[in-house]
Amino acid sequence: MNNQKIIFSGIKPSGDLHLGNYLGAISQWVELQDKYECLFCVVNYHAITVYQTPEVLKQRTKDIVKVYLASGINSKKSTIFLQSDIFEHTELTWILNCTSARMSDLNLMTQYKEKSKNKTTNVSVGLFDYPVLMASDILLYNTDIVPVGDDQVQHVELCRDLAKRFNHDYAPTFKLPEVMIRKQGARIMSLSNPENKMSKSDDGDAGCIFLNDAPEVAKKKIMKAVTDSGSEVKYDLNEKPALSNLMTIYHLLTGESYKDIKNSYKGKGYGDFKKGLADVVVKFLTEFQKKYNAISDKEVEKVLESGATCAKVLAEETLKRVKERVGII
Repeated sequence: MNNQKIIFSGIKPSGDLHLGNYLGAISQWVELQDKYECLFCVVNYHAITVYQTPEVLKQRTKDIVKVYLASGINSKKSTIFLQSDIFEHTELTWILNCTSARMSDLNLMTQYKEKSKNKTTNVSVGLFDYPVLMASDILLYNTDIVPVGDDQVQHVELCRDLAKRFNHDYAPTFKLPEVMIRKQGARIMSLSNPENKMSKSDDGDAGCIFLNDAPEVAKKKIMKAVTDSGSEVKYDLNEKPALSNLMTIYHLLTGESYKDIKNSYKGKGYGDFKKGLADVVVKFLTEFQKKYNAISDKEVEKVLESGATCAKVLAEETLKRVKERVGII
């Protein structure tokens, strides 16, 4: 690693990736890899906090790596690896559980509270504790910056708290990472309900455009997307949340400003705009899927092997330092 600031981020293979994942995270990573030292992980241990079909999990893990590569993440510039290939993630989690994490911290985590609302569901300890694993993911690599969606900010704040406690109780050991949130596109909303985030857990949902959707399927979803009252094409999150979400997708895929998009559809209605957006999405998916389908499993294995070798060096150094601080020999 050189003197550039270090970025760490990852995606869990718990569902098919969608346009929200690409626009809110992955496309941003592509831009960051020329400015920072980047580690992009497939966090497959996070996926098993809820039951996953083993064969499906294996395939989705490979698929995410292909998405990274097809999106433009360069394995020669960035470190791409599997969380499960670096045992230090889970070992550091145990140490942080014992030294720095508190039950009171984890009880406050919004995602845990939401997922455990159903009292008939007996949630796993992993679901409760996974923010500590996420903290370990980040702290192992001396991470300076964590690009996340706004729904993950709370977890990075917890990571900072755990690092502060450990540094205070033992000795300065961990960096305190900063959050980076994309101003536009941090949260792409559902096409059928703009109050909800576009979600990969809603398989088959008309509100979600998956990166593996056939272009014609995606086009139909765009044309059926809900809009707001009125007919003027303009960006206004308060008055037109549904249309603003569609305009954000258009803006991020084309690079056109909201003002230019508005001017392009001046005097036209929502129907014309959605046709234009559908064409933009179809073009993107066609080009993306061509790159994705050209990536072999063998190439994925090679990238992951190389990435694990690089990540392992940093992880070993950090864990060795942590063990020395705690008194583990």
